[in-house]
Amino acid sequence: ALGDSNLLFQGQFPITQNVTVVEGGTANMTCRVDYNDNTSLQWSNPAQQTLFFGDKKALRDHRIELVRASWQELTIRIGDVSLSDEGLYTCSLFTMPVKTTKAFLTVLGVPGRPEITGFTKPAKEGDIITLTCTTSGSKPAANIRWFRNDKEVQGNKEVNATGKSFTVRSSLQFQVDKRDDGVAYTCSVEHVTLSSPYMTTEVLEVHYPPYLEITHSLIIPQEGQYFKLECVSIGNPIPEPVLWSKDGGELPDIERMIVEGRELTITTLNKTDNGTYRCEASNHLGTSSAEYILFVYDPNALGQHGPDHALIGGVVAVVVFITLCLIIVLGRYLARHKGTYLTHEAKGAEDAPDADTAIINAEGNHVHAEEKKEYFI
Repeated sequence: ALGDSNLLFQGQFPITQNVTVVEGGTANMTCRVDYNDNTSLQWSNPAQQTLFFGDKKALRDHRIELVRASWQELTIRIGDVSLSDEGLYTCSLFTMPVKTTKAFLTVLGVPGRPEITGFTKPAKEGDIITLTCTTSGSKPAANIRWFRNDKEVQGNKEVNATGKSFTVRSSLQFQVDKRDDGVAYTCSVEHVTLSSPYMTTEVLEVHYPPYLEITHSLIIPQEGQYFKLECVSIGNPIPEPVLWSKDGGELPDIERMIVEGRELTITTLNKTDNGTYRCEASNHLGTSSAEYILFVYDPNALGQHGPDHALIGGVVAVVVFITLCLIIVLGRYLARHKGTYLTHEAKGAEDAPDADTAIINAEGNHVHAEEKKEYFI
């Protein structure tokens, strides 16, 4: 039995496993044998420097310490692992000859927090800008994704090796307009070492010229009513102040025409308020204006039911008139044909001196019925 054990011992190799660890973490390297006749185990690093020979530490590195040492096992721990620790580690069993087994230590590089560069606030409408997102230190190379608000957009990716790690860049280039003002562009970095992506966001500020329009409080302004116009403006920076005018000049009645910010209020409408009202506003990129033509209606002229009902009544009257005309024309047409038929049927009776002759003439008319057809053509 002892001879069989020696044969097994002499024929076996150390058993190891590859190890993967995140940079900055801890790696346990284990080497074991099933049979050992008081022969030492040894761990060496990729540079073939002995780390431990049995329970004896051979390399002065405070990060490396012994976990377990016996005739069957040698386990060491490497703390605060760096990318430079990656490589093939060798476990040696000092038999004759020496038997070795290798284990690969893979170190994953954690990507740095991303940064977005290339944008100087504010941009002007029409400018072409480039956003670049950069992350360094990843291994393997990290993946970068771009989002415009919540919608993904495609960037141009570039990967460069820096030692054992990678620097990854992704760029977006586009022309901005007013729709980009306030839009959030987010760079998301994904990597096997991250439980959730690293993200950074750049909110665009885009300056653009003003655009104005006027809204009104009444569809049909009438004398005596309270009436309000509002100058609605968009633009960045906000266009101000808002200037109101009427028919190319100043507002004629400042007691009834009250301006508050963007609003013009006419407290009591009358016919003298008819005209073209204009609002104007500016920012450093331009000036814009809008106009509204006011016509004040006389409530008495509109009638009790208003112009909409009058319009409906007019349409109904036209329809009734056309219908009556059609009835009259159709009636006259039918009457004409009916009268012609009776006249020809009775023609024999009109010229007869007595009843018997009338009957004979009528029968004669039936004989010539084919000739009568021409009266219906």
